[in-house]
Amino acid sequence: MPLTTLMLWSAVALIAIGVIWKGSGLLERAAERLSAYYELPEIVQGAIVVAIGSSFPELSTTVISTLVHGEFELGVSAIVGSALFNILVIPAVCGLSGKRQLHANRDLVYKEAQFYMIAVAVLTLSFSFAVIYHPVAATPGAISGSMTRGLALIPLAVYALYIFVQYQDTLEYSSEVDASHIRPGREWALLGVSLAITVAGVEALVRAALHFGEYFGTPSFLWGMTVVAAGTSVPDAFVSVRAARDGRGVTSVANVLGSNIFDLLVCIPAGILLGGAAVINFSVAAPLMGLLTGATVLLFLLMRTRMVLSRHESVALLAAYAALLVWITLESFGTIDLVPGLPPDAPA
Repeated sequence: MPLTTLMLWSAVALIAIGVIWKGSGLLERAAERLSAYYELPEIVQGAIVVAIGSSFPELSTTVISTLVHGEFELGVSAIVGSALFNILVIPAVCGLSGKRQLHANRDLVYKEAQFYMIAVAVLTLSFSFAVIYHPVAATPGAISGSMTRGLALIPLAVYALYIFVQYQDTLEYSSEVDASHIRPGREWALLGVSLAITVAGVEALVRAALHFGEYFGTPSFLWGMTVVAAGTSVPDAFVSVRAARDGRGVTSVANVLGSNIFDLLVCIPAGILLGGAAVINFSVAAPLMGLLTGATVLLFLLMRTRMVLSRHESVALLAAYAALLVWITLESFGTIDLVPGLPPDAPA
């Protein structure tokens, strides 16, 4: 691939991120107005309505990567990379960009953060069942299994439980916001337009990532973990930062955790349900789930201290993400091999 082609796809990636950003702005407006109209509490608004909407790029990535490009690994790596970006970068940026410290509450820390850790455990357990009950031949040293549609229903059932738990919060909530001026039909239409714009941006970004992998001779896994993950996390980032600047720290962090719960329990199973089945390399999946668990524990501990995320703690989160990027890049280029078989489709 000539240099001019690389520059072209770099421009496509930047434009795609801009398109996703535009779609996220429309989506945020529609989601906030619909939440006000249906009298949803702040934490439910962030963890369900805005989280699902801003996670639509990740869902689109999994579906498009699997059905259009036959790259399920790219979709999964984008989900994992996006989850790590959400946990480590977005709260840090919110903590540094706001005029005040980013505040949390016990409901956010003890319900949202812990349910997210349950989501990681459930997905890991589903992968384990795939290896135990549907083993497939793998390369030496790798443990692999087929993730079937039946197993994909397990995380989806847990997400249904999560929605039920959030629904309980709405029963005792009484909104004081005047929503008489909101026209729900118009907002639902705007929501649909924003999702269509987002799908177009994600498709362009996925294509750019595949061309980057071809140009540099690296697996699509690397670009899914970095470029696609960061690009699809743009909606979450802008929604959370704007909420933090408005003094709504609970909404900003709830959006991050809610988005990650949706990514793991819905987006990954969606690709499997559409594709029929997918081979899971548990030797790679288990360390990645361990990374997600470690990142979540780190955020949990930092938020739990006085229920605020200070600027020093925000910098610590950014440093952890930078170290993660260095590690995954060195692994992908074969400089180090701390996790054998990572990346999963590395060229010989």
